[in-house]
Amino acid sequence: MATEVSVANKLNPRQHIAVHYIDGPCLVLAGAGSGKTSVITRKIAYLIQQCDMPARHIAAVTFTNKAAREMKERVSKLVNGAAARGLTVSTFHNLGLNIIRRELKHLGYKSGFTIFDAEDAGSLLKEIMLKDGDMDTDLVQSVQNQISNWKSGLVEPQQALEHAQSSGEQTWALIYERYNKALRAYNAVDFDDLIRLPSQLFATNAEALGRWQQRIRYLLVDEYQDTNSSQYQLVKQLIGDRGALTVVGDDDQSIYAWRGARPENLSLLKEDFPTLEVIKLEQNYRSTARILKVANELIAHNPHDFDKTLWSDLGMGEPLRLLRCSTEDAESERVATEIITQRLRRQCKFRDFAVLYRGNHQSRLLELKLQHHQIPYNISGGTSFFARAEIKDVMGYLRLLVNPTDDNAFLRIINTPRRHIGTGTLEALAHYATDREVSLLAACDEVGLQTVLPKKGLERLREFSLWLSRVRDNCHNNEPVAAIREMVEDIDYEGWLYQNTSSPTVAEKRMDNVWTLIDSIRNSLEKHEDETASNEERVNQAVSRLMLQDLLDRQEEEDVTDRVQLMTLHASKGLEFPHVYLIGMEEELLPHRNSIEENNIEEERRLTYVGITRAQKTLTMSLAATRKQFGEKVDTLASRFLAELPDEDIEREGFAPVSKEQLEKKGAETFSSIKKLFD
Repeated sequence: MATEVSVANKLNPRQHIAVHYIDGPCLVLAGAGSGKTSVITRKIAYLIQQCDMPARHIAAVTFTNKAAREMKERVSKLVNGAAARGLTVSTFHNLGLNIIRRELKHLGYKSGFTIFDAEDAGSLLKEIMLKDGDMDTDLVQSVQNQISNWKSGLVEPQQALEHAQSSGEQTWALIYERYNKALRAYNAVDFDDLIRLPSQLFATNAEALGRWQQRIRYLLVDEYQDTNSSQYQLVKQLIGDRGALTVVGDDDQSIYAWRGARPENLSLLKEDFPTLEVIKLEQNYRSTARILKVANELIAHNPHDFDKTLWSDLGMGEPLRLLRCSTEDAESERVATEIITQRLRRQCKFRDFAVLYRGNHQSRLLELKLQHHQIPYNISGGTSFFARAEIKDVMGYLRLLVNPTDDNAFLRIINTPRRHIGTGTLEALAHYATDREVSLLAACDEVGLQTVLPKKGLERLREFSLWLSRVRDNCHNNEPVAAIREMVEDIDYEGWLYQNTSSPTVAEKRMDNVWTLIDSIRNSLEKHEDETASNEERVNQAVSRLMLQDLLDRQEEEDVTDRVQLMTLHASKGLEFPHVYLIGMEEELLPHRNSIEENNIEEERRLTYVGITRAQKTLTMSLAATRKQFGEKVDTLASRFLAELPDEDIEREGFAPVSKEQLEKKGAETFSSIKKLFD
């Protein structure tokens, strides 16, 4: 067993206090780069090793699978296997999922319930809105966002209806009600339900709440500033009056209000837990003192309930730089050539550089410049091949072919392309299948289904079931790849894409992806040729391998390769790089036009603060004097945030003519760096 020394090893005085404080609820206000993950993992070890708390009664929750994985790995190095048995380290949504699975009886769900992703939910909403007739289906995304906000705010359909202030809001509230009923009929939940349903259960079922409070006797929450209303409510319910809680957060890094995050949840802690102990972590282990000074001065323009000032003992470091370029083309060209020269000067790797921007569209020109200069790069947040809608559609058909009990696949493809099978028909089918304890596909062929469905709906379901059976026989008895191609042509998926895609060019690209998928099935069958296996076994194995392929692709994406990293400011949170370029420092880009119109400048300032504090050694900011908008060149305004930075710490270039001496000095520095390579 690890000793007290090992748990406390390498902790600074404030971290030490945070790890060892267990006398009541605790807020660890952790600035950027201040070692918050170390505090959480070492506190878990302290609770297990020094406080004799069984690991099975401790839960730590965060927001991403990556963060949860990292936390688990760090805990495993501090606590041996047997002592850590039963420890819960997961995302909020995984914790909610576990609660739902264990409380199915009280929640009224059957085992094997389906989880709808955003696309599944969008398709269901579109069906509901089409059924209502006069509803504009172009509003699906807006309705979906509103329903998500209602759910994360614990607003039920009846409440939404009561508070509606217009006929439009009433319509949306009614769609919300129909949507929830349809999910229930399909024995399905969506992403927001994973938090909403446990919170609802605990509010109405004291026995279930007591069971989970007994199970989770100490709760630790990471990135607390990103919690929404339902997550905060769930935390309060699990903790009750015991105060066995440590939350770690930073109000200056709350950048997700657009998806329901409430930084004010940090302040609410003081009201809900009057004995709250606030411990500030202000020593930064990432950045130079100058980078932190600039970040501190910027964020000081936001109001604060908790004041903190980051500091570092890594030295003052180099001045920050601000480059003003003539156009966005010149800006991207300058960043590309800067990376080449700085890499030579500093004798570092391409992976030491990151370029951050407010919107994804800013990366397009930059990519062209990097390609032109043969600079390897990686864009974070790209869409996985298997996450594309057309691939998920065809994979839905394949999944149902190899597993007729896959209800989620059935629901995805039954109206893709559209077969005029309405949500009422599908709800009735789902109720019948649940009562009979059979899959949706199997229920289509049962004699008893005619007692709950009108003739036309029944005929369409049985026609689909018969057609799928023929496709399966074709796959198993003939050449599988040819049978799959025939299936795609039979449903006229290409025609459906052209009808439902923004342009013929986009439809063509999406159809090419489908053919690529089918080619990969052929390659898989040929590569794993087994003369003893039947066609059925071979197809099943090929589809299973494809379902795993996305996981493999993601693992490869996480491999560290020598590439410049391109990403949005939102995607950069939690990361760090030796040399950072922050481009597009202009009004209407950063701060973004929408935020200016919505008077949400404080969050944009926090976003800029996050970008600045990603830099370890150097930070270069840039802007374009002119930028093309709708085909016309327009003059830009420098971001208001630049005026909030200390002049003495920033070297500006492009705001005044460059002298001959400055050009000669810069040329000499570059030549000297290149010369060193050959010495």
